[in-house]
Amino acid sequence: MDKNQIVKALTNKIKLVRTEANYSQDRMADVLGMSKKTLVQIEKGRTEAGWSTVVTLCALFRHSEILQASLGSDPLEVLEVIAHETIKSPKEKTLGGKVWWKEIAKKEKYRLQQNLISNHYRILDEEDYRYFSSFDKEEAMNYFNQL
Repeated sequence: MDKNQIVKALTNKIKLVRTEANYSQDRMADVLGMSKKTLVQIEKGRTEAGWSTVVTLCALFRHSEILQASLGSDPLEVLEVIAHETIKSPKEKTLGGKVWWKEIAKKEKYRLQQNLISNHYRILDEEDYRYFSSFDKEEAMNYFNQL
């Protein structure tokens, strides 16, 4: 996935997220930092949300079931990997990949997983902390083999 694919996918989910949060269009527009008119245009499919709107949506509605199901992971994790291309430092604890993840390899205390929806890779330790994320399989395998 890249920025354009994420923007297209999540532009179509804004109304669902708003409904899930039980927000009016006025409230949602205020939360996302846009005019109600712009939100209406996005919801009607007349215009596409921008990258910054999608980032704001994912940050402020991180626990939305709609967003998690659309991206197959924590929305911020997917956006972070897209924005930076690779993440190589311990991050927050994950749920361990029980849903939306397939295990590619396991070695000692590390697991290499691939997301079934976004197709990005990550390495988790035995306590489910994320050490690495990337869309590049070769880079993920190299980093995994170095651990």
